[in-house]
Amino acid sequence: MIYLYSFLFAGFICLIGQLILDNTKLNPGHITSIFVIVGAFLDTFSIYDMIVAHVGGGALVPITSFGHLLIHGALEKASDFGFIGLVMGMFDLTASGITSAIVFTFIFALFFRPKD
Repeated sequence: MIYLYSFLFAGFICLIGQLILDNTKLNPGHITSIFVIVGAFLDTFSIYDMIVAHVGGGALVPITSFGHLLIHGALEKASDFGFIGLVMGMFDLTASGITSAIVFTFIFALFFRPKD
């Protein structure tokens, strides 16, 4: 049953994004930023942790999870190191995703050229 909940949650996030894209003049960059902020906001009040507990891995796949991980890491390190821990912890949990995005973008840029 957890697989179904995961699938439905991730699909629901995609549905919301598609509805926003179709019915507003926002571009995909704006929608991505909104989802990151919503994920961060939900994690600030520990709501996203409850969603992950009920839904499972499906809540860790969409872009809302990136905001969740940014705030989660920052708050965790802030309790240990104070104000400087906010910056240290922000990239602690997201470093692998950011690094892989940079590396793969560089590799693809070597092999593919833009048409215009």
